[in-house]
Amino acid sequence: MLKNYKTVKGFGEQEIIISKSRFIAYVNRAETEEDALSFIDKIKKMHPTATHNCSCYMVGEHDQIQKANDDGEPSGTAGVPMLEVLKKQGLKDTVVVVTRYFGGIKLGGGGLIRAYGKATTEGITAAQVVERKLHHFMKISIDYTWLGKVENEIRSSHYKLDNIQYTDLVDIYVYVLCDEEDAFINWMTELTNGQAIVTLENSAYLEFIL
Repeated sequence: MLKNYKTVKGFGEQEIIISKSRFIAYVNRAETEEDALSFIDKIKKMHPTATHNCSCYMVGEHDQIQKANDDGEPSGTAGVPMLEVLKKQGLKDTVVVVTRYFGGIKLGGGGLIRAYGKATTEGITAAQVVERKLHHFMKISIDYTWLGKVENEIRSSHYKLDNIQYTDLVDIYVYVLCDEEDAFINWMTELTNGQAIVTLENSAYLEFIL
């Protein structure tokens, strides 16, 4: 698993007008190629009378799946420039559809490339870019006498406290960046004079808006 990567938070939509043509960008997260194709199909059905529904997507941990479709625009003037925006911004698992309603004024190859690139950028801004960081979900089991000190220290640290459960012992659940697991365990050991039992429960990505 990647330690961190950028993608979009979720659905975003933005329209721009260039030389009387409407360019409506739709952006969404797509973690599989099936998700991407389904989203593209959905947008096409929303705009059956559009002049073009151009699309692109980038899927996979190592960008294994990259596709671009000009949907009738001159070759290389729509889908590829859209895909280049995803690459330039370093976005993974992202699908984009730009719907165009022709306004009667031809833009030329360069104009189309700029228009589809700008529409994609605007759509991504609307969708919001997030960084997903891999965290370990750690459980700290301590005696009740340590609760106040440990909870206060965690809350004043950069670690993310998830919840506290009260049983025979106190179980405190904390998200720790994957690179900081050893440092966190050492910190807990020192803080409790070796009285804390720290275990790894699972791993998950947390998202941070950029």
